Amino acid sequence: MKAAVLHEIGGVPRYEDFPDPVAGEDEVVIEVKAVAVENVDKSIAAGTHYASGQYFGRLPAIPAFDGIGALPDGTLVGFGNPRSPYGALAERTVVAKGSYAPIVEGIDPVIATVLATAITAMSARTAAGLQAGETVLVQGATGVAGRLAVKVARLLGAGRVVATGRDDEQLREVRADAVINTAVDDDALADAFLREKGDGYDVVLDFLWGRPTEVLLRALVPKSFAFPRPTRLVQIGESAGAGIALAAESLRTSGVEICGAAKGLNAQTMQQVYGEIVAWTKSGELTFDVVTVPLRDIEHAWQRTDLRGRRLVVVP
Repeated sequence: MKAAVLHEIGGVPRYEDFPDPVAGEDEVVIEVKAVAVENVDKSIAAGTHYASGQYFGRLPAIPAFDGIGALPDGTLVGFGNPRSPYGALAERTVVAKGSYAPIVEGIDPVIATVLATAITAMSARTAAGLQAGETVLVQGATGVAGRLAVKVARLLGAGRVVATGRDDEQLREVRADAVINTAVDDDALADAFLREKGDGYDVVLDFLWGRPTEVLLRALVPKSFAFPRPTRLVQIGESAGAGIALAAESLRTSGVEICGAAKGLNAQTMQQVYGEIVAWTKSGELTFDVVTVPLRDIEHAWQRTDLRGRRLVVVP
């Protein structure tokens, strides 16, 4: 079969022949239909992710650990955790029986690959308890997940959405009520956060962490004694840095509460939020920006830097 084959950690996968997978006991071979290439796939292949060793214990191997495919009986499913060295970026892969779930009828396989990205945005409600009319700040709104977060916040009833990013042109594409360019010095950024907060940021969906969030937390410290309005910050990503310097007063006096995106998630809530995302998708209320490329173009597609908030989806 043909596959995207990685020969060295930090390398670029190449389109070439790879042995067909053979199902063992309690396994099934899946015919791959579509795979979304995400930042986590690239960081695992680069060796910079903590799970790199798990997925690339031996090389050559095929990247990506989930996708959309068909079972031998033709049932369309979302699958995950293929058996190494068989990743998802191939014509076929092999997974344990049960490591898949049916795709809702009426959802295109290409779109089905990116539905999960919208789940992180649902943490505005599941983790932060967003109420209708509240203000949401999306830190890192020009990426794929950030743009979806702006849309999902609207659908969840946010009264006002503020978006941050480093590119003015891309920020103009984000349909937010206000935008903040983080590519300025710390003082200017702090002033912008304060200028746009209005009555306060009720929920912060943070895909950045690092410097922008550090500046935000400092800016939210009140200048005089007050009873602060709570700001529930949901930590989702770290594209601007893995760590911050957090002053005690940023929590003690600002009303900031910090939690991770997994707060409030369990099998029941996951099923509920996924159902809402599917319903919004089928009704056209939630749309996804994707770029579809054939598997044979994986070497070029893997290195693309012009996606501008669109998700790269590979189809065999």
